[in-house]
Parts: sequence; C-alpha cells; structure tokens
Amino acid sequence: MKKYLNLFDTSQKVDYKTEILSGLTVAMALVPEAVAFALIAGLSPLTGLYAAFMMGLVTSVLGGRPGMISGATGAVAVVLVSLVKSHGVEYIFATVILAGLMQMAVGFLRLGKLIRLVPHPVIFGFVNGLAIIIFMSQLDQFKDANGNWLTGSTLFIFLGLVLLAMAIIYFLPKLTKVVPASLAAILIVFGLVAVLGIDTKTVGDLASIQGGFPPFHIPAIPFEMATLQLIFPYAAIVAGVGLIESLLTLNIVDELTETRGRGNKEAIAQGTANILSGFFSGMGGCAMIGQSLINVSNGARARLSGIIASVMLLFFVMFGSSLIEMVPMAALTGLMIMVSVGTFEWASFKVFRRMPKSDVFVMLMVTLVTAVLHNLAVAVIVGVIIAALVFAWDNAKRIRARKFVDENGVKHYEIYGPLFFGSVTAFNEKFDTLNDPKHIIIDFQESRVVDMSAIEALNRITERYQKQGKTVQLKHLSEDCRQLLKNAEGMIEVNVLEDPTYKIVTDKL
Repeated sequence: MKKYLNLFDTSQKVDYKTEILSGLTVAMALVPEAVAFALIAGLSPLTGLYAAFMMGLVTSVLGGRPGMISGATGAVAVVLVSLVKSHGVEYIFATVILAGLMQMAVGFLRLGKLIRLVPHPVIFGFVNGLAIIIFMSQLDQFKDANGNWLTGSTLFIFLGLVLLAMAIIYFLPKLTKVVPASLAAILIVFGLVAVLGIDTKTVGDLASIQGGFPPFHIPAIPFEMATLQLIFPYAAIVAGVGLIESLLTLNIVDELTETRGRGNKEAIAQGTANILSGFFSGMGGCAMIGQSLINVSNGARARLSGIIASVMLLFFVMFGSSLIEMVPMAALTGLMIMVSVGTFEWASFKVFRRMPKSDVFVMLMVTLVTAVLHNLAVAVIVGVIIAALVFAWDNAKRIRARKFVDENGVKHYEIYGPLFFGSVTAFNEKFDTLNDPKHIIIDFQESRVVDMSAIEALNRITERYQKQGKTVQLKHLSEDCRQLLKNAEGMIEVNVLEDPTYKIVTDKL
C-alpha cells in the first residue's frame, strides 16, 4: 500500500516513491544544463549549479505550482552575457537580487494574472518554439570539443546510446511504471557504458562540478546611483523574462495536470529564489519547462519532487561529483530529445484548417521568433502585440449602425460593436449630418465607448450636428462610459434610462 503525506500543501498528497525517483531523475538532468547555461553566460559551472539548487529549492517550497521545476536557464544567461564581459560576476549577483525584488513586487501587486492576456495561439507557438530549441540544443552533443561533428564509430556509438535511451523512455511505461522511464534510461545506459567500457562523452567532459555548499556573499560592488543605473535595465529584463517563462510554464503544467496553480504566489517565490541566488553565489534563473515536463511525466504532482531534485543536485556537487561526471551524455541527450517531442503541440497541426488564419499566423510567428532568436520573452511579446493588433482590426470592422426615424421625427442610430480607436473612422461614416432631422439619438445598448479616441469621435460628431443646428442624445451608456464622457456634459445630453448592467468577474490569486 502506498504511503502518502501532506507536505507544505495540505491540498496535495505526496507519493513518496514517485516523488523521490522523479526528483532524482530531474537532478541528473539539471546538472549538464546548469553547467552549459553558466558557460554560455561566461560564468563558472558552480555559479549555474548553485543557482539551480537555490531556485529549485525555494520555488518548490514556496511556489504556486507544485511539481514545477526551476533552475538556471538559457534565457536568463543570454541576458547576462554582456554584463559579465563588461563588469564581471559581482554585478551579476547584484542584478539577480534586484530582478528578484522586481518579481516579488509583481506578485505582491497581484499582477501575475496578466499572463492570462497571452492568447492561446501564442502559447501554442511558445511551446512549439521551445520544443524546437530543446531539440536543437541537443545537436551540440553530436560535436566534439573542437566543435566538429562526430564521425565514424564515435558517432555511431553515441547515436546508438541516444536511441537506446529514447526507446527505453518510450516503451518502458507500456510495460511497467514502477520506475520512471527517464531514470531507468539513464541508469541502463550508464550501466551499459560502465560494464562494457564504452568510450563516449560524459558529463565530466563539460566541466568539473565539484564544489561545496553555496557560500553566502554580499556582492562586492559600489553601492551608488551609477551602479543602479547600470544594472537596472538588465535586472528589468531578467525579471520580465523569468516571469514570462515561469508563468507560461505554470499554465502548461496546469493543463497537463488538470489543476490550477497560483501565478502571484509563483511570482513571489521566483523573486525570493532569485534574491537568495544572488546572495549565495548563483546566476539566477526561472522555471524550466523541459525539467518540469520530465517531472510531471514521471507522475510527480507535489512539492517533494522539486525539493528532492534540488537537494540531490547539491549532494552531487558536494559529495557525488566524481560519479555524476561519469554519466554518459548520450543518456541525457536522449532524455531531452524525448522531452522536446513530448513538448511539441502536435495537435496544433490538426486544427490548422479550423483556426482563423490570423491565429495560425500568430502561432507560426511566435514559433519562428522563439526558434530563431532563442528569446522566449521577445517571442511572447511579439505574439501578444500581433494578436492584439489582429483583434483590434477584426473588431474595428464589426461596428454597425441600424438607422430608423420614429413617429416623432427623431432619427435613431443603434450602434453595434465596440467604439474604440480602431473603429472611429467607420463610426463617423455612419452619420448623415446634412440630411438628418433636428433631433438625433445614438443608442449604445449593443455597443460600448472604450477609450479617448471614442470620446473624441463623439465630441466631433456632436460638433458637426451642432453646426447644422441639430441636437444629439446618447442612450444606454454604461456607468463607466458615462464617467468617460463626464467632461463632455455641456455638449451632450445623456439618457441613463434602461442602462444595461455590466458585471466584472473577479478572481483571487
């Protein structure tokens, strides 16, 4: 009989075996990525490993999404490269601390829910682009230390081990789920290489991971305004990139587990983790979708797996570096390739014909930007902007006006669709100021005055009618619309009878 324990989260039951084994698997997968990302940023491998430990531990305990894994990431590393070259590692620690403070502020201000403004096609594109990045990054493992492609027997051995790991991960769950398939793949390939004495790339070929407990360290920088002006732009980008990746990963894990995480709590946890990472000699980071998917696919659903992963990672650094450095890279490469295959939204191809062309364009654009620039934050922002412009264009074409003259000789314009900056031109074309009668009523029961451009359009149409000696009356304006028009009360007579009631859905996060 399985034993369960409520750990840090009374709503989530913890299966000891699944959580521990999954955490061990994730820890092994974290090592080469943390080392690689640190090297990308021009930092020592331990800087990335310490960041992975601190980010993983803090967010697992305090985060808003049990089962999600955080650590050192490539997106953050890319942002820090130029600062490392120009000012050194001490400024990196300070930047990460400042970024953490910004992320905590986002959480405390309850702005995490803004991630819901990201349209589904953007999320599809983000996930597909990320899957491509994960896959492409594994191709570097097929190169030697000089950057040349492997050839001959070296290539065939490495490729064979990769395919073996992939086959184990694919077929083992069909036979048994006693042991996570990803962990079994790593152990079987490791054992095969050790027993047969196969000469192949190992984790130790990247760099040594031997070290001690992360040392507490206050950044050795001048505490002055010039320093703040230098690191602030980098910190803002790190904070933004980290939150976008973390909250999108949270949404993806939500969908996979059919549960719901807490975005604001996760933002606070990410900020806390980055602050501690900066004080404990780490390069900072955010949620990692690849490792999170490994964890979730293994069946982990609670916080224990992330805690085990981070603690085991530190154990490897302090006591087990010689053993972990012997792990074949082929096993980890096969694991990450299977992660990329599982990450890709293959279902997105099936809905191409059913999706609006604009959504297909947004999805493909985000996928392309993500895959080419390797900057997930920029890709998401580009996608949101394009989706917003497409939405504005579509709604601008939807404004309509039904016209009729009643028994009293009053002409009515019943407006349908939102009145905003994109639709004011079409709105102005609906009116015939020269031939209309003396009294005009514009009915907004099926419309809404949205922004300042809409207010200006109403003022202009009123002025046009006034020049002809005619009056305009607005009907069925909601309370917020009437508030927007308050400054125009001297020109516009507002009829508030039978105003529709607008309800706002609130959410606690």
